[in-house]
Amino acid sequence: QVQLVESGGGLVQAGGSLRLSCAASGRTFSSYTMGWFRQAPGKEREFVAAIARSGGMAYYAESAKGRFTISRDSAKNTVALEMNSLRPEDTAVYYCAASLVVRLIVKKNEYAYWGQGTQVTVSS
Repeated sequence: QVQLVESGGGLVQAGGSLRLSCAASGRTFSSYTMGWFRQAPGKEREFVAAIARSGGMAYYAESAKGRFTISRDSAKNTVALEMNSLRPEDTAVYYCAASLVVRLIVKKNEYAYWGQGTQVTVSS
């Protein structure tokens, strides 16, 4: 089992940047495909980005491509989401998730472990 704790959310103006971090503890971090999801009020939780166990491959939602970058640091057991050119529609609670599935996955029901979420608010 793995425990996930997100940090780094906050309030930012449109066009600004934020860096989210997720600290993992428990079983071997390198065993997990890691992902970021977000959920806006009244909407379904949606996929943002995922990174392979090795960190060598990543996959992004269309809304995140070119603006967001996912990365992982196996020495520190962390995964980060660097978000640039933020828009008001990026406002949501952002969740870190972990999966033992050995491929890049976008479906939230394939992630077994979740953090508590961190709020990101982008003002116009």
